[in-house]
Formats: sequence, C-alpha cells, structure tokens
Amino acid sequence: MLDSGGSDRVAELMRETAAAELLPRFRNLSKDDVRQKRPGDIVTVADVAAEQRLASGLAKILPGVPVVGEEAVEKDAGLLDLIGRPGEACWIVDPLDGTANFAAGRERFAIIICLVQDAAAVAGWILDVPNDRLAVTQRGGGVTFDGTLVRGRPTTGALNGFVGYKIAKSFDEQLSPGQRARLGNITTLRCAGAEYLEILSGRANFSLYRTTKPWDHAAGTLMMREAGGDAVQFGAAPYTPAQPHNAGLITASTDQALNEARALLEASRLSLLTPKA
Repeated sequence: MLDSGGSDRVAELMRETAAAELLPRFRNLSKDDVRQKRPGDIVTVADVAAEQRLASGLAKILPGVPVVGEEAVEKDAGLLDLIGRPGEACWIVDPLDGTANFAAGRERFAIIICLVQDAAAVAGWILDVPNDRLAVTQRGGGVTFDGTLVRGRPTTGALNGFVGYKIAKSFDEQLSPGQRARLGNITTLRCAGAEYLEILSGRANFSLYRTTKPWDHAAGTLMMREAGGDAVQFGAAPYTPAQPHNAGLITASTDQALNEARALLEASRLSLLTPKA
C-alpha cells in the first residue's frame, strides 16, 4: 500500500511538522496556549497546529485515506470507528505524544503515525522530536531505528520496563520479594513513543499500560512485533488498534520478556488491572 518512497515522505512530513509547529513553541507557550480537555489531560496550540499540518500532508501521500487524529477525535469520537473497518485504510496520528512533558518544558515528546489497513497496523513511525531519532516499521519488513535494523535481544537479569505510578506501587506491595527481584527499574516517561524507542534501543525490556488509546500504541506495538516480540491485552488476546481503551496492553521486543512480564502481572493479581466491562 505504501512503498519506501511513501514511507520516506511520511518521515519527512513528521520532521517538517516538528520544525514548524512544535520546536518553535517548546518552552515558549503562553498561559492561553494550554487548556485542559478534562482534569489531568491537557492540550496545547502546538498539538492542534501539528495535527492539522500532518493531516494535510498525509492526504497528499495517500489521497482519500482518512486521518484519525487525537485532537480530531476529541471533537468527533465517531472517527474511532474508522480504525476497525474491514478492508479499509486510515491513518492514526498523535501530533504531540507527551503533551504534559512538552508543556512543562521537558525534552520528552514525540510524533507518532500509524497506517492501518483492514483493522491492523501495517506501517508505523515514531519521531523523538528533541533528539531527532526516528523508528520506522512496515509489517513483514522489520523495524529500523535511525536506519539500523532492530531485533530484540534475550534478557539477562532483572526486567526493566515502563508502568504507571499506581501499578508500580502495587507491584511493590503485592509481589513477593522473589517476584519483585525479577523486576529492575520500573518507571514512566509519560510519553509512550519515547518508551517504545527505549525498548528498541535495548535500555528497557517491556511496557505495560492500562489505557490503550490507538494513537499512543498502534505504531509502537507493530514495532515490537517486527523486532521479534509481541503486544497483548491483559487477557492475553493480541493487541489491535481498534480494541477497547480499557483492555490493557503488555509489550516487549522479545517473547521471553513479554512472557516474564505477563507472569509477574498475573502473579500480582491486582484488582486495578482487571479490565472493566
């Protein structure tokens, strides 16, 4: 559906958008440039401007393919239905992953784009904007990080990974000392794109999320699979971009790390991780 030239155009569009809409506003936002969509969930003028530029550019790369952007969904939740349409394609766009970091002046934010066909991710891009690091994947074609092909490496020692604060606290409280010793550093970067790149770089082994909005995870989960790992819901079913937001997600770049993370999750038997109906 998208050849290498098209993939390069997506990457170029992301870098152009970062240069035009994100970096000039970084550490340069006024009070009026930031608002709350809901308590604890903010959006900035940079999110909106970046999404508009990305949507316009993607329409030129694949004319007629709709864009499901995080900010557009805020206005029209029905756009989410486009992701699960059999036989159809759409783009999923996170114009500024890590908005809270961006607004606080922390250099940990990204642009994420995923191309979906027949309800499955077929290509993905994650751009670490402050450091200009780029990961690219196509289904069946592997994943590259800054142009180098990535394969997950077997884990030795404790698992390092990314989980939310509440989950980390519950792991500490509910796992036995022996089980907790299987976990090394667990933290959150508050930017899913940056966390996926850390796993691809080999500095972390897994990630675990309670909420699975597609713009955060559709591209990264495909990268984990193409690196030799997988992405599954808390109930062990395969992750899909159209899954319910409360289905949970465990990802890793190797099956070994994924299975170990799943075992620890199951051992903890945390009520807060049980998907809600």
